[in-house]
Amino acid sequence: MRHLLGILGVLAAGVLLAVSAAMNWRFGLSLGRTEMDGQIYGAASAAADCLKALVPFFFFAAMRNRMWSQAAASAVVWVVVTSYSLTSALGHAALNRFDTAGQRTLAADNHKDLRGDLDRAKEQLSWIPQHRPASTVQGEIDRVKTQKAWTFTSGCTEITGKQGRDFCQGYHSLNAELASGTESKGLETRIATIQAKLVSEGGGQNVGVMAEADPQAAVLAKLTGLDLEKVQMAMTIFIALLIEVGSGFGMYVAFSQWRLNDRKAPSAPAMVPTYSTAAVAVAEEQPVLQPAPAPVAITKPRSGANDNRSAPAAARLMAPETDVERYYKEKVETQDGSSLTATSLYEDYCAWCEEQQKEPLALPTFGREFGELGVQKAKVAGRVRYIGIALKSDNDLQEDKNLPALSTAAA
Repeated sequence: MRHLLGILGVLAAGVLLAVSAAMNWRFGLSLGRTEMDGQIYGAASAAADCLKALVPFFFFAAMRNRMWSQAAASAVVWVVVTSYSLTSALGHAALNRFDTAGQRTLAADNHKDLRGDLDRAKEQLSWIPQHRPASTVQGEIDRVKTQKAWTFTSGCTEITGKQGRDFCQGYHSLNAELASGTESKGLETRIATIQAKLVSEGGGQNVGVMAEADPQAAVLAKLTGLDLEKVQMAMTIFIALLIEVGSGFGMYVAFSQWRLNDRKAPSAPAMVPTYSTAAVAVAEEQPVLQPAPAPVAITKPRSGANDNRSAPAAARLMAPETDVERYYKEKVETQDGSSLTATSLYEDYCAWCEEQQKEPLALPTFGREFGELGVQKAKVAGRVRYIGIALKSDNDLQEDKNLPALSTAAA
């Protein structure tokens, strides 16, 4: 389950990092005067954004290893690249939000105009009197023109007598009805065109969709009672922070599931020491050697470093040693009244690992394993010190190397 959460976290952080890098690349691209300059600025901006996600690893690793100068440099780099990335994210978010809001404003205004035209056209259509279809009226007018009264009145231009007046009155009524039919047809065509535009723009029956240019900001402004422009600015800043914080620390948080910088120390092996009479005699003949602390020799098998060198093959420990145990046997001796700081001990351990061509453990892991050897630890003047031990000199190391030969001769 832990690995699944870690993988999902890395994927989510990777998406945020990709989005942030793309925004930085576009922002850097807009800074160049030429296409080549834009590509250079864009690449530098994207690289800075990726570095922003890696710096937390470097910073906390330097803090853990007490490398203060590297930690300070990492902090400075992180502040610079994060500030640059934040400004580009703010610019990109503001440009997109306000541009989208502007387009929606224009669309809303256009929608309102179309709705107004539609209402006016419908109102004008309601004013037109009842009439027959224009084609029917036109046919009847053509039929009237074939009558003798049409010729007698010279096309209703010379009206004489009651019969001529009645004929021309009917003719003019037909013309008025034809005009109403023609105007009605034009208005119906206009209404159909406006409705088609409303449908194509997404209006249709759902008129409220285009009522606000920025619906999210409008709702938040109503809930908080703030001005719409302030809400839009706050939302722009929030989006930029979401992208920058998520892309900056997402990877570090996701990789914490695997604890990359903390290697678990192996448990102490069960060792069975066996000593011979000859080994005890040799140990008594070497007064310069400091015996290991009694609690370590009895309860912790790692503490029998010096005794193990003077013991014959049958008395050697039967379980494998860790690197910390070997370092303790080869480089550390017990000495009353002496003490070592944790930093100096760890530095000497790193030098020993370099001589042995081994990779040193991290300082917290080394301190935990070394503390399991039974060495007393105390905090003096704000610094952790190991009490009762000292680093072996070169003469002591040479003497330790000669111990097996002395032990064999004594045997």
